Amino acid sequence: MIQFKIKPFNELSTTELYEILQLRSEVFVVEQNCVYQDIDGKDEKAFHVLGYHDGVLAAYSRLFKPKEYFNDSSIGRVIVKAIHRDKKFGHDLMHASIQAIKDLYAATNITISAQLYLQKFYESHGFVTVGESYLEDDIPHIEMRKV
Repeated sequence: MIQFKIKPFNELSTTELYEILQLRSEVFVVEQNCVYQDIDGKDEKAFHVLGYHDGVLAAYSRLFKPKEYFNDSSIGRVIVKAIHRDKKFGHDLMHASIQAIKDLYAATNITISAQLYLQKFYESHGFVTVGESYLEDDIPHIEMRKV
């Protein structure tokens, strides 16, 4: 079972922020072997979805209101810790993130920049492909939208 906390940046504890940055580095930099600027100055504008399993941060995403990142609201930095991927926490994380967008921003239109290999996963949550794939930090991505 996974339990979610949703917080704006200024309400994150230093421990929570450390856990977030550690998980993002573990997955996006080390696991995906991608050197990029993860700390991008956007965390302060986002709400953060933290998913805990047995007291450990197992899943995470960050949310943006409309016009903050895309014209629509947005979900980004979607991560599930490798040892928890068999538990389907990614689906729980997306449900929590989509619901939080509705609750926080009264929005239903969501645009994401998805890693191409996860296209089917996002389609299972109602997202459709918009445009052609592109490289972001040398990883194939695709813009997807949910209305």
